[in-house]
Amino acid sequence: MRTNLSALICLLTPFSEPRVPAAQDVECAGNAAALSKRNRLGHALAMAMVVGLGLLWRSSWLELAETPIKYGGDALWALLVFLGLGFLFPRWPTRIIALLAITFSALIEFSQLYHAPWIDSIRKTRFGAMVLGSVFNWPDFGAYAIGIALGVFCEWLFSKRPSSRSNAAK
Repeated sequence: MRTNLSALICLLTPFSEPRVPAAQDVECAGNAAALSKRNRLGHALAMAMVVGLGLLWRSSWLELAETPIKYGGDALWALLVFLGLGFLFPRWPTRIIALLAITFSALIEFSQLYHAPWIDSIRKTRFGAMVLGSVFNWPDFGAYAIGIALGVFCEWLFSKRPSSRSNAAK
């Protein structure tokens, strides 16, 4: 029971810089998943690139068919959600970030079934349409899954690269 409680504490303890090592850090040291070290600057830069790519994707500068424009934009939106959560919670395991991202994406998609004048007026703005969408569409879930899977893959890929510190120590 103590091990499960320690793992839960490690999982739910968000990263804050700078911080003094706590007693739980010793217990967390054995839980590699909880000690994921995301680079906040890298996530911020990736988020900026995804926003830029998303705006370009939906612009008239790219001459794409309607389907890639629609679902590619949705995939980029979900990737941005994944990156944003990774930025906010850099020590949380990737699987939790991915689960939260798909849950958030689903909640936003299902919220499109709700129509009240106040939220529809927000959705009519450019920013509101980009963040909240406007029309519920089941295939959007597939696009969200692809975007989040891309984020998980990139996190895995970048976590496998040797750091400059480990190379200097050799």
